[in-house]
Amino acid sequence: MTFGSSLLSAVPGLRHAFFTREGGVSSGIYASLNGGVGSNDDAAHVTENRRRMAEHLGVAPARFLTVFQIHSPDVAIATAPWDTESRPRADAMVTKIPGLAIGVTAADCGPILFADPMARVIGAAHAGWKGAFGGVLENTIGAMEELGASRGTIIAAIGPLIRQPSYEVGAEFIARFAEADKDNARFFVPSSRTDHAMFDLANYIRQRLERAGILMIDDTGVDTYADERLFSYRRSVHRKEPDYGRNIHAIVLES
Repeated sequence: MTFGSSLLSAVPGLRHAFFTREGGVSSGIYASLNGGVGSNDDAAHVTENRRRMAEHLGVAPARFLTVFQIHSPDVAIATAPWDTESRPRADAMVTKIPGLAIGVTAADCGPILFADPMARVIGAAHAGWKGAFGGVLENTIGAMEELGASRGTIIAAIGPLIRQPSYEVGAEFIARFAEADKDNARFFVPSSRTDHAMFDLANYIRQRLERAGILMIDDTGVDTYADERLFSYRRSVHRKEPDYGRNIHAIVLES
C-alpha cells in the first residue's frame, strides 16, 4: 500500500507514506486508492480512500491536508486544519504542528517529503517539471527555515515519479531548460524520435535540492508510468482513458 524512505523512517516521532493505488474502494480506472478530489471519481469513494490514508498515518481525516495544486512555486504554511473548499492554491506545504498531516497529490510529477529532525519541521512539495523549474523546492526549504529549520539538517525524500525511460519531451521543452542552464543538457538523452529526448526529472530534482544545500537526499527510484501499482497521467493518456486517479504522499509529526 505504501513506499517509504529509509532516511525518514529512521527519524523518531515522524510518520510518512508514499501511497500507492492499492488498498482503497474506488473501481474502474480509479482502482483503488484514488485520493484525487479533482478527479471524476465518486466523491464518497475518494473520501473513504483519504480516510484510510489518514488512519494509516494516525490522524483524523480532518487533519489530513492537501492543497489545490496549480504547478506553481507557491508554498502554504499549515497551522490548523482546512476543508477541501478552503484549501490554499499552492504546490507545497510546511508545518511544525504535531498531528497535522500534510500531503501532495501526483500522477507522474515528483512528490518530495521533507523533515528537519532537530527543529521538528516538515514539508511536502509537488514538483513536476514546471514546479521544479520554477523554484518550488527552494521555496519549500525557505518556508521551513521560517519555521526554524536549517537546510543543513533537512532530509528530503523523492517519491515515485515518471522516470527518464518513460518521459519523452519535445524540442521546446529541451530548449527551455538549455536556455536556463547549459548544464541541464545532462538530464536529457536522445529518444527514437527526431527533436525529442528523454528527460530525467528525478535527477533534475536532486540537483536542485543539492544546490539548495540539502545534504541528505533519499529516492524511492520508482517509476509511476512503468509501475502499475501507481497512477500515471501519461499512461492514462497513452491508453486513451478519460481520466486518471491521483497518488497521495504525506508526512506528519507524531503528537
